[in-house]
Amino acid sequence: MNKMLIAIFDNEKAAHAGLQALRRLHADGDITLYASGVIAKDAAGKVSVKEAAGQGPVGTGVGLAVGSLIGLLGGPVGVVVGAATGTMVGAVRDFWVAGVGLDFVQEAEISLLPDKVALVAEIEEEWVIPVDSALEAVGAQVFRGTRSEVAEAQYDHDIAAFKSEIDELEEEAKEASGNAKMKLQAKLAKAHISLESAVERAKQRAQTLKSEAEAKAESLKMQLNQVADNAKSRLEDRIQRVKRAYHARGSKLAQAWELTKEALVG
Repeated sequence: MNKMLIAIFDNEKAAHAGLQALRRLHADGDITLYASGVIAKDAAGKVSVKEAAGQGPVGTGVGLAVGSLIGLLGGPVGVVVGAATGTMVGAVRDFWVAGVGLDFVQEAEISLLPDKVALVAEIEEEWVIPVDSALEAVGAQVFRGTRSEVAEAQYDHDIAAFKSEIDELEEEAKEASGNAKMKLQAKLAKAHISLESAVERAKQRAQTLKSEAEAKAESLKMQLNQVADNAKSRLEDRIQRVKRAYHARGSKLAQAWELTKEALVG
């Protein structure tokens, strides 16, 4: 299962020991480590990046979700709350890309106290014991959140809202006249522009999702070639699960996109 992981340590040395533990689990095929980053909070509460989110040990850049989660952890809990309520565009984007629940981010952010260090990673795991045991052995407090279809669900919500607004405005415009009708037509034009924007966002999201799927497929393929023979069947099963998950997400996004286009035509 695709998860975002936050492990909090007392110091940077321990965090890097935790990262090495994840890399060993990856090498053994127990997990797939897509990407990781390390951040620290100083005594004044300022967060700095000690190791930027980037490439996993297999060498394929799939660090977008980790980078977004680091962005959410970089500010106070109020930033995360702002993301959920739509008041901060950048935070909203990070929240969607990370694909995790608000409670998960808040809990980890609260636990990232001054003078603490956090290891942030995106992993694929079938069970939690290997990671928990390895990280807790080097002093980590472990948080994990399953990545969900946050962005895809948002498109469904937006499309339904836009269509409902347009239907209501069109019905009202039929009965209106004069200045009132002109105002309603202006609102209709604005609603259609919003739908057009939704089409473009869906297109961009579809491209991002495709790129992410291809990068992860390459990561898993390279890992498969590196693990011992006794781990290959487990990794092959993981590859099939990842393929099915991305196919399902892509299908849902394509459906949302088609509904948007239908609304535009209608």
